[in-house]
Amino acid sequence: MDNKKKITIIIGHPDKNTYCGELARRYEKGAKEAGHEVRLVAIGDLKFDPILHYGYKVIQPLEPDLTKVQEDIKWAEHLVVVYPNWWGTMPALLKGMFDRMILPGFAFRFHKNGYMWDKLLSDRSARVYITMDSPPLIARMMFGDNANEIKRDILGFVGFSPVSITKIGAIKMMSDDERVHWLEKVEKHGKKVA
Repeated sequence: MDNKKKITIIIGHPDKNTYCGELARRYEKGAKEAGHEVRLVAIGDLKFDPILHYGYKVIQPLEPDLTKVQEDIKWAEHLVVVYPNWWGTMPALLKGMFDRMILPGFAFRFHKNGYMWDKLLSDRSARVYITMDSPPLIARMMFGDNANEIKRDILGFVGFSPVSITKIGAIKMMSDDERVHWLEKVEKHGKKVA
């Protein structure tokens, strides 16, 4: 049986030359070494308007870069998203990408009754890495779970299951050895598609 997977990795930090970028590239390295097919997307390299100027009452035509990301997501059996926690959520550019491209017909289809929907991206799993300046447990106790938006409201809504969340922090206080430990751990996840 062939256990090779098709994986799309999204660097959700606008600057790909950060620790988030390093984590994504280490996952990519591990996955490629294990024989998986990988596509890497750096959100900061994409050219698109992240603003929904009229909400969803007028669907803005997608820029070619967003169409390509949609294709990469549809192609993948496993999606990896890496981003920093900024003010309890993802960076605005990453949220804008989801706002613009998670659309009916691509990711979901509402039923005529308006209450239920088809999840068009089912049969795919996801892994999300969220870097944080605070220790994850303390941040959760103080502010709640900052992963609900991506886990349930975005990826879960369109069919990704399971969606595994890994919070990495406190980045500001990490030693070089701890940072290397996380890079090695993420590389092992890439080899196992965990």
